Amino acid sequence: MNVKGRKIFIGLSGGVDSAVSAALLKERGAQVTGVFIKGWYPPGMPCTWANERRDAMRVAARLHIPFLTLDASAEYKKSVIDYLIAEYRAGRTPNPDVMCNREVKFGAFYRFAKENGADAIAMGHYRSGEKDQSYFLWAVPKNVLAATLFPVGQMEKSEVRKLAKKFNLPVAEKKDSQGICFLGSVSVKEFLEKELGADNPALLYTIGQRVPRPDGPWYVIGKDVAKKEVAVSRSRKQEARTEIKFENQNWFIEPTQVTEAQYRYRGVRIQGRVEGNHFVSDEPLPDLPVPGQSIVFYRDGELIGGGIIAG
Repeated sequence: MNVKGRKIFIGLSGGVDSAVSAALLKERGAQVTGVFIKGWYPPGMPCTWANERRDAMRVAARLHIPFLTLDASAEYKKSVIDYLIAEYRAGRTPNPDVMCNREVKFGAFYRFAKENGADAIAMGHYRSGEKDQSYFLWAVPKNVLAATLFPVGQMEKSEVRKLAKKFNLPVAEKKDSQGICFLGSVSVKEFLEKELGADNPALLYTIGQRVPRPDGPWYVIGKDVAKKEVAVSRSRKQEARTEIKFENQNWFIEPTQVTEAQYRYRGVRIQGRVEGNHFVSDEPLPDLPVPGQSIVFYRDGELIGGGIIAG
């Protein structure tokens, strides 16, 4: 898209990626508005949103662009937090960042931007390379993804850092956030123990997760929420499986075009094909699929859809 003269709303998180994205859009002649998206945060637990908003505001001031705050706490609570807790109660392991993207960053924010006259929205996500975040974008509606710009999407992090210094951005030296999108510095384990209690390991452990037991390593290979039990083994890989069943799929192009899939973030992409609501791998699966997690489909490296692992 030629952005010159276009009205672009960009999600400013307070981090370096979105800051550089905003700077690049302005440099290309866009009418940029920075928007900090305020989510829902666990009461009584450490929260850094005010600091992140301050950093986002400083970036907007440095770039001389308008700055707005969108309160999306209701969407966060309903579509991300409540979903997360319900899935863990059912013994599954959800991927909250997927729902955060679909319902908040590319949901509430997209609607807010369009209602305020934006031609498109922009994000600081990476869509290739070591920091590739396409795994978390599969559930975004096709029309919204088509109306979203990713100015740093094809860059390496080192290049983005150099640009941050070139633009003299106040977050140029800021470290990357390690928390998931709505909890910040609070770990998922801390949050779940507060919400669900710490007495049921089947609620807190994930299939494939390493368990701190003597004479390890030991890995979770199954669990029973009702009995509060987890089954462990010395190996993550238990059987020669070649299929993964999935549901709630979302496609950008026809599923017959699938040539590879990824079912763990930062996991390997495996060759195969889609048959109905199953992905059939060309080789035995390297790890156990985790019910509730995402399986994301590609063709020659291009994101073409995804779904939630059933079970």
